[in-house]
Amino acid sequence: MTKQPPERAANEIFLRGRLAAEPVLRTMPSGDELCSFRLTVPRPDGERTRVDSIDCAATNARVRRSLARAEPGDECEVTGSLRRRFWRSAQGLASRYEVEVAGLRISSRPRSGASPCRKPASG
Repeated sequence: MTKQPPERAANEIFLRGRLAAEPVLRTMPSGDELCSFRLTVPRPDGERTRVDSIDCAATNARVRRSLARAEPGDECEVTGSLRRRFWRSAQGLASRYEVEVAGLRISSRPRSGASPCRKPASG
């Protein structure tokens, strides 16, 4: 009997959905720029909830440039990894999951227009 190699852990995400709103560009205390956005991904027919709304964040300059050309409603394909973020809130330690985006492709653009990833936010 041949011994099987151990399974490798994997944290790879592929999503195809619509940009829910304008991405938000923040400058972090380190000076790095972070572009946050939400992707809505449809669920299969027959499920009570029709879409999942997924938080995504990108520090990659190439991804941020792609988001600068995107508009709410554009269909996007996202690759990346699932991350759990922790922070201290007034109620104590808090956390949430988000996709750390490594790649983004806009697969359909029903409209043309302004670049949404330019709104500053405090952070």
